[in-house]
Amino acid sequence: MYFKRIYDTDLAQASYIVGCQKNGTAIVIDPTRDTEQYLTLARQEGLKITHVTETHIHADYLSGGRELAAQTGAALLLSDEGGPDWSYAFPHESLHHGSVITLGNITLNVLHTPGHTPEHLSFLITDGARGTEPGILLTGDFVFVGDLGRPDLLDEAAGGIDTRFEGARQMFASLRDQFLTLPDFVQVWPGHGSGSACGKALGAVESTTVGYERALSWWAPLVQANDEAAFVDELLSGQPDAPAYFGRMKTQNKAGPALLGAVRALDQLSTLQVQQALEGGVRLLDTRPRDDYRQGAVPGSIHLPAGKTFETWAGWLLDPQNDYVLFARDAEQAESLRRRLWMVGVDRVQGFAGSFEGLALEAQEAVPFTEIPDLAHACVLDVRAKSEYAAGHLPNAHQLHAGRLMTHLADLPRDRPLVVHCQGGARSAAAVSLLRAEGFGNVTELAGGYEAWARAQTVDA
Repeated sequence: MYFKRIYDTDLAQASYIVGCQKNGTAIVIDPTRDTEQYLTLARQEGLKITHVTETHIHADYLSGGRELAAQTGAALLLSDEGGPDWSYAFPHESLHHGSVITLGNITLNVLHTPGHTPEHLSFLITDGARGTEPGILLTGDFVFVGDLGRPDLLDEAAGGIDTRFEGARQMFASLRDQFLTLPDFVQVWPGHGSGSACGKALGAVESTTVGYERALSWWAPLVQANDEAAFVDELLSGQPDAPAYFGRMKTQNKAGPALLGAVRALDQLSTLQVQQALEGGVRLLDTRPRDDYRQGAVPGSIHLPAGKTFETWAGWLLDPQNDYVLFARDAEQAESLRRRLWMVGVDRVQGFAGSFEGLALEAQEAVPFTEIPDLAHACVLDVRAKSEYAAGHLPNAHQLHAGRLMTHLADLPRDRPLVVHCQGGARSAAAVSLLRAEGFGNVTELAGGYEAWARAQTVDA
């Protein structure tokens, strides 16, 4: 059996290729829209991708299942569990609890494991070349290493009302009736790792086992004691903020993500072309490091540094209906960043600029709180997570997670100063750039964020 985990460190998302080397066939589970990585691996291993599937309708990234199936001619197998409200709205072959997918010696038994979402599936894999016992469980957003998929996302980001309680009860039943009935030796490979917003305390280790989670997880004693009420309370407590773009991802993944098809290389634009694009309403994505951006940036540009959180911040801050120009050091970086934007459905990239020569730049400096004379009278906007805010915050600060900023612009005052901060400065620099691009004229970034303010309070005390 061929088994390969492909991991996106930005979104903390895992997809998998499982293949039978005897007959040369393979299935891809939970692919992203950057399909080239799967096609390349399959070619290298002498495998033909004949099947594509997903564990559930994803919320944190735009699925590549439809794209990969269209490019390869593979059968697209998707869940039709969970009822009509949670059925995929584009052509596919149905999967239900008890369905079986066969690739030569490899068998994938389909388990309906609702909780994170109503339609959620897990895949129990048996390698017939080694025996009749299952060896691997692909759990998607059901069971993580040390944690469970959160059941509140439909409420938090997809417009649901109190669906979290039913989801938590379904999770309890899925663990009791599916997961804990499996042998201890079964390996568990989840759909996310540490850093994902799809759980609250995911482990950094890539995989676990049924036995390890049975012995050491927080939830197993509660399920084994049949204490559903205590389980529901613990599962729902302390869940992190859900970025607003999760709702958009749910909608698009259910309806069917737009197919990218054959994509031509991005053009490098001249200074004149960039100026004309900006005058026509196109947004410039400034992907330089924070210090370079602060020294001077094109007015109205959005600061989206080309680091490990590029995709996450793109989902937080970008409107996919807008057109964009990337700033990139060369064509290779531009293509890489463009593909990362695909992950969150930002497809309308017109080209890239390789320099700012000939463009007017303005300093984007952050200001220490001691130099903001009207801090007490300003609207202080804390763009950290609610858990960070609860641990300590500036007086009268209003908490609004940066991932929800785009959907709450109308709630922010335009007739008084806005002072924006995060913990140390990275998130606030991006948030301030968005606010300025959206026409907020009196916006100041608090230098050093909450950390600098808190240190000063300690010194004064």
